[in-house]
Amino acid sequence: MTKIAIVQEPPVFLNREKTIHRAVQLVKDAATQGAELVVFSEAFIPGYPAWIWRLKPGGDWGLSEQLHGRLLNNAVQIGSDQLCPLLDVAKEMQVTVVCGIEERDEDTSRSTLYNSVLTISPEGTVQNCHRKLMPTNPERMVWGFGDASGLKVVDTPVGRVGSLVCWESYMPLARYALFAQGIDIYIAPTYDSGDRWLRTLQHIAREGGCWVLGAGNVLRTRDLPADFPEVDRLYPDKEEWINSGDSVVISPAGEIVSGPMRQETGLLLAEIDVSEVAAARRSLDIAGHYARPDIFSLQVNTRQQRPVSFNE
Repeated sequence: MTKIAIVQEPPVFLNREKTIHRAVQLVKDAATQGAELVVFSEAFIPGYPAWIWRLKPGGDWGLSEQLHGRLLNNAVQIGSDQLCPLLDVAKEMQVTVVCGIEERDEDTSRSTLYNSVLTISPEGTVQNCHRKLMPTNPERMVWGFGDASGLKVVDTPVGRVGSLVCWESYMPLARYALFAQGIDIYIAPTYDSGDRWLRTLQHIAREGGCWVLGAGNVLRTRDLPADFPEVDRLYPDKEEWINSGDSVVISPAGEIVSGPMRQETGLLLAEIDVSEVAAARRSLDIAGHYARPDIFSLQVNTRQQRPVSFNE
């Protein structure tokens, strides 16, 4: 059995350094309770841009630019030393960490953001960085499109781990790409919540014959910084749960074994048995004996996509 922890806590909103410090403490708390895998929500560092769902199209351009500027300045550049505290605590506590971040491009324009999820090894290294392939609706005004260079399943001490971010889980070909890599633990950091989303995750667990960890985003009005612009207009209810979380652990049989954790904060702890994956796929292995490659095939372009290349 493997103990896992899903972190359902708000970030220190729009503050990269303080959010990383909070994440470090949460990893320590989870590891102290025996967790070997610690999972954070979508865009945890420095927070999901929830305001995009309340701005008036074409009417809040100045406010949008102001908030985006703060998000950009607090985003993570993976090649820098900004993440060192999180990498160090993963090594110190000997745990695997999966964490959603706002990633700032450092290869070309240095101004594009990506909704990314990192897998950090117990050795304190970044094993994988997956950029969300398709931002949803107003998210396209915030994030660029990712590619499949990080659409990977990686070996960890707790099993083979992969991730799709939020509504990427509605992309059947993206799911299949992970199933075909022998995924044991499917991690879904998300801003979505509610019963419909939970049923989606249950379907994915049954479809893929894998464990599914839904890491829900939790945020209240009180979690916004004191200087958040026009907060009284956008979030007039001071007690509102802007997002209720709904973190959940689902078995390969599609059964909820822990959660959903709704309108509360804390760690969702559970024990999972990775050997149940093989048992689930005995009767249904959609990328194995239940596939029909003579009829259907999927090609995935895993090359990193760049807008320009310079030949010396």
